[in-house]
Amino acid sequence: MGLVVLGRVSPRVSGARLALWSAFILAVGVLNFAAREKGGTPDRDVLYQYSTAVGGLIVYAIVLCVVLLLIRGLDHREVLALRAPPSLLRATGWVLAGLAAVAIVNAVLSPFLDAGKDQGLVPNGWEPQHAGAFVANFVVVAVVAPIVEELTFRGFGVTAFSSFVGPVAVVLWVGIAFGVWHGLVVAFAALAALGAIFAVVRLRTHSV
Repeated sequence: MGLVVLGRVSPRVSGARLALWSAFILAVGVLNFAAREKGGTPDRDVLYQYSTAVGGLIVYAIVLCVVLLLIRGLDHREVLALRAPPSLLRATGWVLAGLAAVAIVNAVLSPFLDAGKDQGLVPNGWEPQHAGAFVANFVVVAVVAPIVEELTFRGFGVTAFSSFVGPVAVVLWVGIAFGVWHGLVVAFAALAALGAIFAVVRLRTHSV
């Protein structure tokens, strides 16, 4: 039933590659958790600093390199789902449904588990004198990070797990991995739900 509802992913990824990917995700999650425990919540002006954008670019460049190494010798377009969906109209509908689901989950969890507060990235107020740094960070957070994370989780992650388990389990494991990746305790449930919802969209549209 799950295959009918969510769709099938055809490329196969070896268990060794999946194990290396899982170890990498866990290592990043542990590092993020340790950094948060040691340093506490980030300063509210972190998005007004150019160093934040530069650091983010370096981190995501490393992540992308790791993913590219993991798929070396494989069909990149197939493994990462770098293809147009069969139907743009249906894909648009699934993306909108996914965003609506994310909004609902956020509304339900926010009173109890405030993911935004746990991440601590939202500035207290607008500081026009730091507009340049804010724009640079916006590009990293809203463009670079989503692209790399989609390729990492909904690209490789979905394809790799689909080689061993059914689509429902794929959604569950990719969601958990996405939550672990961020190393946040309070925001874990919201991030895992976000990762799972986007995994469903990926399976239904056959594309990242």
